[in-house]
Amino acid sequence: MIIRKLNLGLVFFMSLTLITLPALADRDTDNNDRDSRGQHFKTDKKGSPNKVIKTGKRNNLQKNTSTENHEKREEHEQERVYRERGYKLDKRYNHNHYYPPRGYVIRTLPKRYRVVPYHGVDYYFYSGVWYRHGGVGFSVVIPPVGIVVPALPPYYTTIWVGATPYYYAGGVYYVWRPSIRGYEVVDAPPEDEIEQQPSVPNELFVYPKEGQSEEQQANDRYECHSWSVGQTGFDPTQPGGNVPVKQHETKHADYQRAMTACLEGRGYSVK
Repeated sequence: MIIRKLNLGLVFFMSLTLITLPALADRDTDNNDRDSRGQHFKTDKKGSPNKVIKTGKRNNLQKNTSTENHEKREEHEQERVYRERGYKLDKRYNHNHYYPPRGYVIRTLPKRYRVVPYHGVDYYFYSGVWYRHGGVGFSVVIPPVGIVVPALPPYYTTIWVGATPYYYAGGVYYVWRPSIRGYEVVDAPPEDEIEQQPSVPNELFVYPKEGQSEEQQANDRYECHSWSVGQTGFDPTQPGGNVPVKQHETKHADYQRAMTACLEGRGYSVK
């Protein structure tokens, strides 16, 4: 009787062992599928590792995707604000920037505006928009032909009429006048003579990641532009970049890199 009980106990123990060993082996295999850095190995049918899946790269991809989605949401929010203000999207020549319409009134001018006197009248210029004082505030106007500014607005599109580059922004056309070292407002050229060819290809698209105001964006772009011109000698607001034709491509690339580095250092996403 005792022997029979012992035999039954032995059979039970052996059965338990057979059930437990595969589970332990599976756990051990799972542990062996990690190297010292905690990376997971993908195994083939024979159980040998054939590919490393680096968790860090996956996390970086997820982080980049999250950042891009955030930037898109912020961009859409900014567009929504423009539309609520009554701003219009200027699509001419693929310019694609928002501007207040003619007659739009503001009580206070943006910071860092430029006063441009012309025939006894003061005009106020900021980020491609022209204002004139009247009534209770400042109205958006079309500037008179002949008025001159020393620098182009931060966003402009280059078109060509024959061999002459025209600079377009917010419904206004500018032409560089070397004799007075400035950009003169001119009449719109005939449409059938316009060739839409950018003099400076690969325009940088800059997005504020830290919620910078329009005034701060314009100031940062101008300061980074000035710094980049000083570093490279290339000035995209000047005909031909203000460099010899043979150096145009190389100097332009240098300017783009300098602008990117400067703006990214100030909290912008540059593409």
